[in-house]
Amino acid sequence: MSGQPKKSLYLANHYGFSTQQKAVLLPTIQTILEGMGVEVWEPFARNNQIDFSRQGWAYRVGQNDLRDVRDSDGIFAIVNGCPPDEGVMVELGMAIAWNKPTFLFRDDFRRCTDSEMYPLNLMLFTGLPEEGWADFWYTSLDDITNPCKALAKWLAE
Repeated sequence: MSGQPKKSLYLANHYGFSTQQKAVLLPTIQTILEGMGVEVWEPFARNNQIDFSRQGWAYRVGQNDLRDVRDSDGIFAIVNGCPPDEGVMVELGMAIAWNKPTFLFRDDFRRCTDSEMYPLNLMLFTGLPEEGWADFWYTSLDDITNPCKALAKWLAE
C-alpha cells in the first residue's frame, strides 16, 4: 500500500453511548484497525465539534454520519445486541445500498435470526457474497487481523 492513500473505514458502533465501552472497547478496536493501515472514521469522535446544547444538534449529527458513510471507502459495523443498535443498522443499510465493502463484527454469542445460515437478520448479509460471506464476519478481536479474511485482503488491494 506504499504510495497510495490509506483507505477509510467507517466504524459503525454503539460503544460511544457507554462510558466503559467508549473507554475500553472502542479504542481497542480502533487501534487494531489502524494497525492494519486503515484510516478509521469513528462517528462519536468525528462529531465532537457539534454543540449538543444547541437546537438542531441531532440533525447535524445524522447528516455528518450519512456523509461519512457515503464518503468512506468501506464500513466495519459492530453488530452486537439482539437486535443490534438501530443506528448501526441504518448506517450499514446505507453502506450496502452504496455498494461499500462491508465487514461485520459480532462477539455476542446470541443468535437473533430465523435463518439457519446467518446468525443475524438476513438483510445484514446482503452486502456480502453468497459464497464466502463468513470471510467478512468477525467474532473476536484476534479475528479482525486474520490475513485470510476479507478485511486484510481488501486493505492489501
